[in-house]
Amino acid sequence: MLRVILVFLIWVASLAVADAAGPATRTSDASSGGSSRGDFDLLLHARPADPAHVLGNDACVKCHANEINVWKKTPHATTFDELHRRPEARQIARNLKLRSIKHDGRCVACHYTQQQTDQGSLAAIAGVSCESCHAAAKQWLDIHHDYGSPETTRQSESPAHRAERLRRSIAAGMRNPDNVYLVAQSCYRCHTTADEELVNVGGHSAGSEDFEFVAWSQGSIRHNFVRSDGAHNQTSDVKRLRVMFVAGMLADLEASLTATAQATQKAKYGVTAAGRTARAAKRLRSVSEKIDDPYVAASLKVFDGVQLKLNNRESLNKAAQTIAKLGYLFAAKNDGSSLSSLDPFIPPPETWK
Repeated sequence: MLRVILVFLIWVASLAVADAAGPATRTSDASSGGSSRGDFDLLLHARPADPAHVLGNDACVKCHANEINVWKKTPHATTFDELHRRPEARQIARNLKLRSIKHDGRCVACHYTQQQTDQGSLAAIAGVSCESCHAAAKQWLDIHHDYGSPETTRQSESPAHRAERLRRSIAAGMRNPDNVYLVAQSCYRCHTTADEELVNVGGHSAGSEDFEFVAWSQGSIRHNFVRSDGAHNQTSDVKRLRVMFVAGMLADLEASLTATAQATQKAKYGVTAAGRTARAAKRLRSVSEKIDDPYVAASLKVFDGVQLKLNNRESLNKAAQTIAKLGYLFAAKNDGSSLSSLDPFIPPPETWK
């Protein structure tokens, strides 16, 4: 019976995902010979920014100068000048026989933003920057700042146009914070190490095991100026924090399953990834006991249907992909008003990093 319920929930989720994302996610680009960049299955898996489509922070600063000023003071920005000088980073590079931390894809994927030059080579242009989290901007930037007409501003944009602009931006590949699950995924992509050799041979950590989405996103790296028209770096209201709290747990479970899927031997990497997955599921199960949400319930059923074992890549990846869809839907369909029972458990401001 549980299997029947799970299959039904996943089927409903797949239909709702397509509806939420819009027509762009269900079409193919014949000129490219494959799926369009709006393909929702591709969107739902956070990846390093595509260097061929990276524009750099200069493309963002005109409208988001305050946000970039905050970013410049964070480790996300300063890693560009500091990481390759750290002894522990150099040791990892030696262990893996890497020539350059700033040029090897294994390091760049999480620590830098790469851009493709006119000659076709790749160059690291920043640390963890705008496009690291919100995706390479070439395909969605024009959509993102099109408010309807040359005379229309963000303040005068109609609600209907804003909703359509956000939908189209996300369909074009933007990881827009309108859906907090997309942001949580970007965080967990790097704060969960999905590279067995990097950990077991290189000596890299298996990720930030104490990472929690609300606490780590609402402190020193917070850059919410849009809501106050640039006047203040606003904190999120309690309803949004509730959604973030659960979305973070769902993203943690997705990323941990993806990491466990890479495990081929019983060593530090595999043991740590499986342990982290089990903890993520336990936390989410605790949440499910306090709220009645079909996407959380379905995610737990997906987890219960797979085994955390070595060389189980296909099943674990499939489970992670399904949870990604359910996580996106949870954030898209939930405004937080029904989640007040979680308030005592959400990290308070004094714990924000």
